[in-house]
This record gives sequence, structure tokens and C-alpha cells, in this order.
Amino acid sequence: MKKTSYILLLVIITLLSCKGQNENTMQHEYTNDLINETSPYLLQHAHNPVNWKAWNNEALETAKSENKLILISVGYSACHWCHVMEHECFEDSLVAQVMNKNFINIKVDREERPDVDQAYMNAVQLMTGSGGWPLNVVALPDGRPVWGGTYFPKEQWISVLEQLTKLYTESPEKLHQQADNVEKGLKAIDMVELNNEDAKFESEFIDIAVKKWSTQFDNNFGGLNRAPKFMMPNNYHFLLRYAYQNNNQELLNYVNLTLTKMAYGGVFDQIGGGFSRYSVDTKWHVPHFEKMLYDNAQLVSLYADAYLITKNELYRDIVAETLEYVKKEMTTIEGAFYSALDADSNNSEGKLEEGAFYVWKKEELKTLLGEDFNLFSDYYNINNYGLWEHGNYVLIRKDDDKTILNNHSISKVELDKKITSWKETLLEIRDERSKPRLDDKTLASWNGLMLKGYIDAYRVFQESKYLEIALKNALFISEKMMRDDGALNHTYKEGDSKFNGYLEDYATVIDAFIALYESTLDTKWLNTARDLTNYTFDKFYDEKSSMFYFTSNDDASLVSRSIEYRDNVIPGSNSIMAKNLFKLSHYFDNTYYSKTAKTMLNNVKPEIQEYASGYSNWLDLMLNYTSPYYEVAIVGDKAKEKITKLNQTYLPNKLIAGSTSESNMPLLLNRYNPEATLIYVCVNKACKLPVSEVNDAIEFLKE
Repeated sequence: MKKTSYILLLVIITLLSCKGQNENTMQHEYTNDLINETSPYLLQHAHNPVNWKAWNNEALETAKSENKLILISVGYSACHWCHVMEHECFEDSLVAQVMNKNFINIKVDREERPDVDQAYMNAVQLMTGSGGWPLNVVALPDGRPVWGGTYFPKEQWISVLEQLTKLYTESPEKLHQQADNVEKGLKAIDMVELNNEDAKFESEFIDIAVKKWSTQFDNNFGGLNRAPKFMMPNNYHFLLRYAYQNNNQELLNYVNLTLTKMAYGGVFDQIGGGFSRYSVDTKWHVPHFEKMLYDNAQLVSLYADAYLITKNELYRDIVAETLEYVKKEMTTIEGAFYSALDADSNNSEGKLEEGAFYVWKKEELKTLLGEDFNLFSDYYNINNYGLWEHGNYVLIRKDDDKTILNNHSISKVELDKKITSWKETLLEIRDERSKPRLDDKTLASWNGLMLKGYIDAYRVFQESKYLEIALKNALFISEKMMRDDGALNHTYKEGDSKFNGYLEDYATVIDAFIALYESTLDTKWLNTARDLTNYTFDKFYDEKSSMFYFTSNDDASLVSRSIEYRDNVIPGSNSIMAKNLFKLSHYFDNTYYSKTAKTMLNNVKPEIQEYASGYSNWLDLMLNYTSPYYEVAIVGDKAKEKITKLNQTYLPNKLIAGSTSESNMPLLLNRYNPEATLIYVCVNKACKLPVSEVNDAIEFLKE
């Protein structure tokens, strides 16, 4: 054997023997502690030259023992500017030298640790007046923040870190003074005082709030009259209900305009279904391309309810296509839901580019669609209206189907066939492209929202597949994310469930389990919702304010402990909990639940009118007090059939209890009749005479 061949053989044998032992470290020049984490976002930084650590007691104790400043960098996997800063700064060896020498560097996935994110975001907003992601904070060894910001280019980042290092070395007392000031400010943020005024909720109060809010409405494209535009599902869920219950056709038109324009826009994936996080322009055209589970979950619920009122087939299609996307791209074999798809993917040149997976060139479309291109171009605006940048088009609709039919003298059946064919053709080509990265962790809170979305879709459309997926997910949560002590864990990935749950986890899961009971009449889900609620009272409740902390009593203390009550893209966990308590108080005749819900709403009432969009879920709860709220008890062998029929009418001011046999539930006690299925409609602890026909019950509910 020749010497070169022998050496080559030895190399091959060595490589084969090493295969699988430590592939990550063999393939990368650097490997830090994040290699041991499960979060996709943290793993993305596992091979930075920065000596990143995860947020844990060991890292925090190291800072104290070495008396080093802590650099806390917070982001999430679908964050475009997080990736940019990683590439410009954290992958740079010179930057890493500065960071490693002078700081204990901690990377945080904000979705995995929303408590840490919330605490330091509050600090940065307090210090700078604004915030966002990536979120970068420098703290003393005890964790108290002294400086913070968001994105920084390389040179500016190095300069800031060097200045902070010099200040800490030469005048540490100045940073300690800053920490004291920030600490005082944090104690005043997101704290709620008990409102001792009488809890009076009146329709006029809501009217004023909505009137002030309406001055910001965009009556051309829907949403608010600014960019970027976020979907804010709970805003439009409230406005939909408020408009319907008050016969406000002008407001209802505005909500439908918003839902239609969002459905037509590029913010909705016209080929593969599902919504991106927000639009950068006013017409919902160009999205920030990441797809988040929580947006899609809530939008499914919103469009389902909007369909009940309008019977608009567009809304049905949006629900169906979104749920098909979730099933295809964001559902695990265990029945759990993933968290997000990244905004970035590799373009045709192999370079990471935002939106590369979703955009199209005109010539490419002409080649793929042939003689259909002109019709397609008119339908999806392959023109100046749909042009984005660099010759890329983001598909967007402007006209409804009726207009297209008239302009092209084509039948509805033929157009529908063509649309289906176009989507199949383009989806096949698109699936060959480099796909955006998937954040494959499972979060209890967002799974609760998606579970509710599937239940709402089933309630409205009666597609059995939606209920099957919902039940599988509910079982997953109860079996894989609930502990023996009755607590929820926050995250799950590859068999590992961890991190003590936050209030948002309990709030959304309780809400979903109540809804699942209403559709299945399986009391297991209602009882579990009650048990989880009692656990939150034990571990999260603040007796002084009658509100719930975001973190459990069992969690390690942070620089501040907050009460999350303002509604954002996801409603505040306290507003969801208050609505849960309202409903559960009816189911279990629990006056303590009822009193707490009312007190919570009264606590936030003074803030609502000035910024109604930040309290829309609270306003939705207030409608339960300003208008009649009905208990509908359906008892008998045909209870489920009658519930199905009842659910075909939009009735937001009611809850459903039901049984096909005897039940000890307060709303059902002594009401079972083996010879008839009867419907009891009750309000304010007074009931109408039972009826057997659903239409008769609906008349009671509309009085």
C-alpha cells in the first residue's frame, strides 16, 4: 500500500470512529454552554465565540463570585434584528474578546423565560423610554440593571461596553446609584392598587372608550391609521361583539373591513395559509415574515366568530387555510404545537434574506402559470400595487371575487378551480426553496391559545377533524405539561418539560379547557380548569390588590415581580384570568371567584378609557356586566345535538352547561329528564321556563 493511501485510510477510520461522539464541536470553531440547551434560539448562539451562558443560578453566582458585570441579551428565534446583531457582533471574535473579558454573558429566549424578559424590558423602557428586541442589558453582579438598549452595530456595541467597563472599574459607585434609581422605578411599574370605589360598570363608560379609540381607525384599509400594523386579534374580537350587541352597523363595517383587508393582504400567506406577525405598511401588504403560533391561534377564533355574524365565505376559507397551515407546519406527532417560523431563509444565492421563501419574480410566475398569468396577475396584483423591492412581489388581493368575475367573464366555479391550481403549483415550487427555521419548542400558554382556536373553529364549522386535533392537544397538555402537584410547566421539547409555569400558561389553558367542556360536555375539562384556577390562587394571587402576579411564589425572585394586566397582541394574563373566574363562578356557584373577577376589572377601570386598545379584553369582560349574561343549561339525551344547533348563532353573552344524564353541577342539578331534552335559559339567578326547541331558546337570549 502506498504511503498516501495508508494515511488517507487512517484519516477515514479516525473520522468514522469519531462520528457521533461530538459532531457539534468538531464542526465548529467555538462551542459555549448553550449547546446544552433545548431552546432553538439559544442553540443558534451555541457556536458564537462569546462565552454565552443560559439564565440559571450557576451563571448568576459566577457573576457574584467574580464580581463581574452581567450582560443579558434577550431575543427569540424569529426575530430578524436579533439575527442581524448576532452576525455583526456575537459572531465576531473581537467583540467576543471584549465581552468575555469583562462580562458574564447570558443569553435569554424571551419566549422560554418571559419573566426575565419582562423584568429587564421594563428596566430598559424606564431608562430609555423605549424597548424592543434584541434587548441588551448590563447589570451589576447582583442582577440589578444599570444600562440597556436594543440593536447596536459592531463599533457602537464595542464602544458602549468599553465605556461601561471603564466606569465600573473607576467609579463603581455611579453604577450602584443608577441601579438604586432603576430599582425604585421598577417597583412602581406594572403594580396595581386596590380600587376601593364601588364597582359600577355602565354602557356609557364603554361607549366613551370606543369613541376615543375610533379616532385612530383607518377607514380605508382597516386597523389603526399608522404603520406598522399589528393584527391585535383581541381588539377586533371585542369591537365585533360590541358592534353586534349595540347594533352599531358603522363599527361592524369597520371590523369587517379590517378582517377583509387582512385576509387580502400579504400579511396572510396567500399560497400556504397562516398569518405573519405584522405588516410594515398601511395596506397589510408587506409583512415582517415570521409566523407566530399565538397570532394564528387568536385569528382563527376571531374569523370563526366573524363568520357566524356575516356568513362570509372568505372568513371560512381563512380559518380552513390557517388551520391547514398549522397542521402541516406547526404540529408535532404528539399533538403539540410549535412556536414560530423565522422571517429569514436563504435566497437563490444562498444568502440569508428576510421573506425569501415567500416572494416571487414576475418572470418566474409567467413561466409557471403560462396562459393563466394575466388572470393571476389581476387577482394577486403582480403590478405596482403588489411590488415590494428588488423586483420581488408579495401576493396581495385588492378586489373581491365578484369584481374579478365581471372583469374576466369567468364563472365562480372556474375561478375557484384556477385558484386551487395556482396554489398547488406555486406551493410545490416554494417547498423546494430553503425553508425558514422552525422554533420547535412547545409553550403551554401559546398551546392554550391554539387549542382554543381549534375549539372555536369546531364550534362554528362542526368539522370533526378540528375537535380531534383539539382533544389530542388537550390530552398532551394534561399528560405532558401538567405535574403531579397540579402545576403546569411552561415549555416542552423532545420529552423534556421544564420551567415552572407562568400566569399566562394557566390563564390560556384554563380558558381553552372551559371552551372544550362547552363543546364536549366532558366535565373532566371543566374540573381541571377549576383545579388549575385554585392553584393560581395558591401560588400567584396578591391579596393586597386582588390581582395575580406573573410569576409563582415558588420562583426565584428577579429585579422586580410584576402584575401583567395590560392587553397586547396577546391579552394580559390577568384579563384572561378575570374572564375565566367570571365563567367559573357561574359553573360552580362560587361567590369568591365572582367577587375577585369584579374587583380585578374595577382595579383597571381608571386606566381603560384613555387607551382602550390596551384594555380590549377587559372591555369584553365589562360587557358581561353592562348587558345580560345568560347561563344556558341543556339537559337530556339530545343535549349535544341541541348545543351544535345553538352554536350556529353568534351569542357572545352566554355560557353553556350540559349533560346527557344526571349531574350535580349547580346549573344542572335536578334538571335531567330521561324523556325529553330541555333547554334552560337563566340570567341573574332567574330562569325562563324550559323549552325543547333551540330557536325558542335563542329568542330568550336576544331579548
